[in-house]
Amino acid sequence: MGWVFARPSLVVMEVAWRWIFGVPLLAVCWLQARRILAALPLDQAGLATLDPQNPWVAAVQLSDAWLQYEPHVTAVLRWLLPAAALAWVVVSGVGRNLVLRRMQRETVPALRFRPLAMIALQAAWLVLLALAAWGWFSSLGWVAATHITPAGEPDLVGYAMWAIFLSLAFFTAFALVSWALSIAPLLMLLEGRSALSALGQSLRLGRTFTSKLVEINLVMGIVKLALVVLAMVLSAAPLPFSDQLGPDAMHGIYAVATVFYFVANDYFHVVRLKGFVEFWKMFRCGAVAL
Repeated sequence: MGWVFARPSLVVMEVAWRWIFGVPLLAVCWLQARRILAALPLDQAGLATLDPQNPWVAAVQLSDAWLQYEPHVTAVLRWLLPAAALAWVVVSGVGRNLVLRRMQRETVPALRFRPLAMIALQAAWLVLLALAAWGWFSSLGWVAATHITPAGEPDLVGYAMWAIFLSLAFFTAFALVSWALSIAPLLMLLEGRSALSALGQSLRLGRTFTSKLVEINLVMGIVKLALVVLAMVLSAAPLPFSDQLGPDAMHGIYAVATVFYFVANDYFHVVRLKGFVEFWKMFRCGAVAL
């Protein structure tokens, strides 16, 4: 962490390539949301009369509103999701390659620039993330179908317990299995391998090296949860003074908390990369001729 903190240019590069993708995506989502709301206003969907005091009534209102918005949202997602996925793998492949080259400039000046292979590995990581998200969403659907039924009184305690457990379980499981796709780009660049060879080698690194990679991934997962909690605390702390501060000030505080989360999250991504590099030097550098 100290090594990365002393080299802010690495974090700036990480933030840059992520925001080059994220800011235009948010802008497109905002424009599409405005078009959907222009075609189907909140009043017409029944959301203007949402009852916040009665969660059961509000849940029914939200369900009815979603049935009206679903065709519009689905039509947008059909082209937006593939376009966003393609843009992410391209931008992340190039950006991550540049960050690794700059990180290793002090020790490996000849680190190659291989964007196509990086894009392929980033695409594999994205597929794994999509599978994890699909499994999580499907499991929550099963929980809702078995604990909230029209035949009897909903089991809210059971639903909440399962929802929390499954969310943490999928989050942890992804951290446990995604390390192979996280270390593969390093193996490809540092050892001069192909993308497929690096991916295969990432599964044969030995118990000691693998345990360190899993440990880093789990720790970074915990750090992400801690950053979410910290951002929520920063957002909620001024609420008792919202009347004195005014709505504009509160919006500014929410924006600052959001930016803080994303920048801190990007910083820890670079820290994880540096940890992977250091363990690679410890366990494999002597056995690999660069």
